[in-house]
Amino acid sequence: MSGWILAIDQGTTSTRSIVFNDQFETKGVGQKEFTQHFPHPGWVEHDPEDLWRTALETCREALYNSNLEAYDIHGVGITNQRETTLVWDKLTGKPVYNAIVWQDRRTSDLCADLKDQGLEEVFMRKTGLLLDPYFSGTKVAWILDNVEGAREQAEAGELLFGTVDTWLIWKFTGGRSHVTDATNASRTLLYNIETSEWDQELLDLLRIPRAMLPKVKDCSDDFGVIPEELFGSALPILGVAGDQQAATVGNACFKAGMVKSTYGTGCFALLNTGEELVRSKNRLLTTIAYRLDGKTTYALEGSIFVAGATVQWLRDGLEIVDKASDTQGLAEKADAESQVYMVPAFVGLGAPYWDPDARGAIFGLTRATGREEIARAALESVGYQTVDLIEAKNADFKGGDNDEMVMRVDGGMTASDWTMQFLADILGARVDRPMVLETTALGVAWLAGMRAGVWPSMEEFSQRWHLDRRFEPSMSEEERRQRLDGWRDAVQRTRS
Repeated sequence: MSGWILAIDQGTTSTRSIVFNDQFETKGVGQKEFTQHFPHPGWVEHDPEDLWRTALETCREALYNSNLEAYDIHGVGITNQRETTLVWDKLTGKPVYNAIVWQDRRTSDLCADLKDQGLEEVFMRKTGLLLDPYFSGTKVAWILDNVEGAREQAEAGELLFGTVDTWLIWKFTGGRSHVTDATNASRTLLYNIETSEWDQELLDLLRIPRAMLPKVKDCSDDFGVIPEELFGSALPILGVAGDQQAATVGNACFKAGMVKSTYGTGCFALLNTGEELVRSKNRLLTTIAYRLDGKTTYALEGSIFVAGATVQWLRDGLEIVDKASDTQGLAEKADAESQVYMVPAFVGLGAPYWDPDARGAIFGLTRATGREEIARAALESVGYQTVDLIEAKNADFKGGDNDEMVMRVDGGMTASDWTMQFLADILGARVDRPMVLETTALGVAWLAGMRAGVWPSMEEFSQRWHLDRRFEPSMSEEERRQRLDGWRDAVQRTRS
């Protein structure tokens, strides 16, 4: 085997590194969890050094487990949790504050103030994004306004900003490369996705000095070289994409109208709209799917803040299951006639509602309700939220409808056959689970391998995408309609 590529998947709760060969097979894996920090309600932080340390350690672990040396590797790809924001001193390399995680809600008041000034339309038109604490721009502004001396340093050109990919590249290259890719840039509230450049008007509105920003590159490009001293041989970084865009690539969703949905901590559905920049009328996000050879491919994205995290809550909060996989067995035993709905708005509701003030609730409880019905409602909530996204997508983009749509899925929750069958039933559409479940890492590995010239072209990569299982809808239209009516009533009650 040849064409070895090292892919780093830096996620919200752990970092994983995987060595792939050019047959898309996994040779070696390294994974490490790291600490989540919650200094105040609604605040979520990471120690930037934890992100760097786990990336370095898992790379070494993956190489060791693959029985390969660094000189066997043709290139490195990096995919990352998006929107998480870091600011550091460019001379010392020390962060001025913890990384503020995408889930963090501390800038809600700033976003509200900007909306009150009538500025949301300006941000939407230029970035495709809504004014929400989710995105990086207001996080940068918060750091500059709240960390002592940070604004003065930034205006003196002493501080750098980056999303997680930028931070890792900067660390891996010893501070030689301050770069990002178009997909991560498109999630910052600072990048004009139509002109493909940092937007000065938006920088001025958030009072962010332009000198802090990294250079934006294609997803498959030369991002810098990891020096010999880290792994024993120099390694080029050749592919970068935010995690959801990397999963889109890994699922070979290269044609307009194709949809992928990732079910991890949250759920993120991306619809490839091709060269067309579609302005959503239904509060979906317009974003960059990938940029290759200077050509941008766009997407519509719907973001569900809580998917797999609901199951974690059942395990860690309510303690009604010992492990996440237990929920499938409970759901199978639940009373089929129960009408229990769980709206998992633990941190507000994402698309298409974007209601930061909504909070989680369970409706339809009776004396007969037990942990089986609650587990089933938790799994069903993922399907219901996905329907909300797809209906908004269908209203915005006429490149296909549910009769024709096939959704390609990935992420930890897709291992549950019960959940995937319910998803197909409630969508009224086919759901395809791929043979290679590590689609996020695979996507960025392809970007790096293609740049290195050792992995196949886009067309061949698409042809070699393999199906593990297709879930066909079997629910009657009447039952589907009744269930969705119940869900919409529950959501409305939550918001009220």
